[in-house]
Amino acid sequence: MKIQLRLLLFLSLCSQFVVAQNVDQDSLQIIRQSANKEYINVYKENADFSYTSPKGELGAPSKYVINGRLTGTFMLYGSYKSPVAFSLLSDYTVRVREEFSAGVRTPSYRFGGIFYARLNPDPTNYKYGELAFTHHSNGQDGDAINPDGTINTKTGNFNANSLTLSYRFGHFTSNSLGQDYYSINQRVGFQWYKFFRYEPALDRGYGFTRLLYNFSLRKYGEIEKKMKGKDSFTSEKEIWRINTEVSYAINKIPSKNLVNISKRLNAEVNFNYSFPFMNNVFLMAAVGYYGEDNYNIYFQDHYGYLRLGLSSGFLRNRTRKMTK
Repeated sequence: MKIQLRLLLFLSLCSQFVVAQNVDQDSLQIIRQSANKEYINVYKENADFSYTSPKGELGAPSKYVINGRLTGTFMLYGSYKSPVAFSLLSDYTVRVREEFSAGVRTPSYRFGGIFYARLNPDPTNYKYGELAFTHHSNGQDGDAINPDGTINTKTGNFNANSLTLSYRFGHFTSNSLGQDYYSINQRVGFQWYKFFRYEPALDRGYGFTRLLYNFSLRKYGEIEKKMKGKDSFTSEKEIWRINTEVSYAINKIPSKNLVNISKRLNAEVNFNYSFPFMNNVFLMAAVGYYGEDNYNIYFQDHYGYLRLGLSSGFLRNRTRKMTK
């Protein structure tokens, strides 16, 4: 009789253990699937902004009527079943010159793809890796070097291809309903061009290898607080964002040593603010310095600048249900 009772007790314990294991596995799977879904929004929100800027970069060697940048992130693969995602990248920048024809001359086109790998299951303290391939060109087919030996910035061909490896991490503060909250977002990266074919004229001083760092502070809050019939929900949006972007070329550049900041450093700080009546749009003000103008064939230009205008991107703009 005692042996039978012990056997029943043993079988009961085994059954409870199996059930507990299944519950733990199910809970872990739900957490992972939820994280995979939430991270897609994080990937998009960390993408570069589009903008339109009357007069463009004030301080540039050339005068412009208007400058614009249009970026797109096409998430081809972003399943809740996988911690890995993939998107296509399109990034078009144009500068309309202040001249009789208001010409663009050399548009700046970037195309490519980005692989994302989630590194932890907590979207409020996210960590993920990125590997991006980007083709950069200007659509021109003239010789990149003029007969007098200068760079042909009017019709000269520009093409370069890069790999960029990045580690991104960030933290969201508590986001109780009806309360403002913040996020701190950072990126450390390494960019290398010489894996692939490029325009030989770039050997005259292009930053083929760059160290990258980005910092972003963002504020989110409730909007339309006085809207009638909103007792059951709350609407919130990203109110403002401060971005800091720094890159530094570390490859060999003719006549420029490694501490030649005026040539090697690119840096920008921009502030973006959205009024309550704006939807997915910011007022933008940016100040920066190009040691190497990233607008393709103008890579030999270096200058400080101010940019004013409107910006937009994949912003956090959502409605949440109120709970009693």
